[in-house]
Amino acid sequence: MGTILPERTFSRTLDDLPGPKGLPLVGNVFQIDSMRFHLTLEAWAREFGPMYRFRGGPRELVVVSDPAIIGVLLRDRPDAMRRTTRSARAFEELGTTGVFNAEGEEWRRQRKLVMRALTPEVIRNFFPTLVALTERLLRRWQSSSPPGSSPIDVLRDLKAWTLDVTIALAMGQDINTLEHPDNPLQRDIEQIFHRVARRLTTPFSYWRYFKLPVDRAADAASARIEEAVTGFVAQTRKRLDANPGLRTKPTNLLEAFVAARDEPESGFTDENVIGNAVTMVFAGEDTTSNTIAWLMNFVARDARVAGHIAAEADAVLGAGPVLQAFGSLDRFAYLDASVDEAMRIKPVAPFLGLETNREVVIGDVLVPPRTPVLIMTRLAGMDPADFPAPEAFRPERWLGEKRAAGDDPARKLFPFGGGPRFCPGRYLALAEIKMAMSMTMRNFRLEPDPGAAPVQELFTFTMTPSALPVHLVPR
Repeated sequence: MGTILPERTFSRTLDDLPGPKGLPLVGNVFQIDSMRFHLTLEAWAREFGPMYRFRGGPRELVVVSDPAIIGVLLRDRPDAMRRTTRSARAFEELGTTGVFNAEGEEWRRQRKLVMRALTPEVIRNFFPTLVALTERLLRRWQSSSPPGSSPIDVLRDLKAWTLDVTIALAMGQDINTLEHPDNPLQRDIEQIFHRVARRLTTPFSYWRYFKLPVDRAADAASARIEEAVTGFVAQTRKRLDANPGLRTKPTNLLEAFVAARDEPESGFTDENVIGNAVTMVFAGEDTTSNTIAWLMNFVARDARVAGHIAAEADAVLGAGPVLQAFGSLDRFAYLDASVDEAMRIKPVAPFLGLETNREVVIGDVLVPPRTPVLIMTRLAGMDPADFPAPEAFRPERWLGEKRAAGDDPARKLFPFGGGPRFCPGRYLALAEIKMAMSMTMRNFRLEPDPGAAPVQELFTFTMTPSALPVHLVPR
């Protein structure tokens, strides 16, 4: 089972795959709500099985939800499979060129640059900044939580905090959007992020022929971001020249990027540095804040789980309100299990978009080159055979003795992708989540808003909650 050379035996072609009926020319376009795109794909998977097809305008797309096949497809990158041409081009058109949308040998080359910048040593050197930014979040929530004050917009603050953390790590800048939401760089980044998301779910690429005001505004925002990051690179290079020790012990990604780029015959350019710094911001901000938000939504509605996490935070943090010891990040066993469970039920990437580089066999189906293949990463985690009562939030699933590799349901889940393109920022994301959640549960009780409507899943570039109706009550 899997995808290998086309000589492999196949019994079906795309024409044999089931799928929803569509209209001439437009296919299934009018059956898709872009904000609920992932839910439509999952509903069709339940109706048509683990492999089906649909049409988005003139394009034929294949959808796969079998975890065994998904694992093989992810391992076959970047040779047999790649990111979709559409997604890569969407980022390139708005000035974001980095390891995220690079392919083939260019990806391998840029991957080396990124891995040089995301070593545990870099994260350890950055940790004091992460502590300071978490203390800032705590102060904001403490000043906003007394009785009679305005309700805290927890979701907004989480997004601002993760953006501040990501910008600080990626570019060495403290833009403090948590306390100053009018920061122009924040507005430009958010504008590009949302424009890319909309272009990925728009059937016709109209902006290549004519541009609406939102497209011209996005182009202007992209130019401003490039200008700002070019200035950050110049500042970083001056700082490295003044303190050469930072070249071997960088405290943020931009220092590590510039140090690697400036090595003799590195093969890297300032364009690679700028593109990857911006890519790190896009990859790290929304994904992390949404994961924390989904986890908080679960915890606020489960007093038993909340009690376990709070007790663990008390034990690890001791008398302090925020974790101070980098080495203690590994002491949150129950919180780690809660994060795994939240990512199982509410993964911020409920599907991933791939594309065939050549004619391949997927399962038993012959698939032509340049065919988009959407892999449904959430559905395996909702299989009752592996996860009894799959809708229930039970962190205990992830505690206890580990199963043998061939019998481990965790190997069927892909919250950080898989294969050679496994997310290089996984350790950083988990560190951020544990810092924010341990601080929250050490200092506050999470209580649900009893009058709030149920939280809905919305698909932008990631799966985001429609709201986070929770109250922070000081302990």
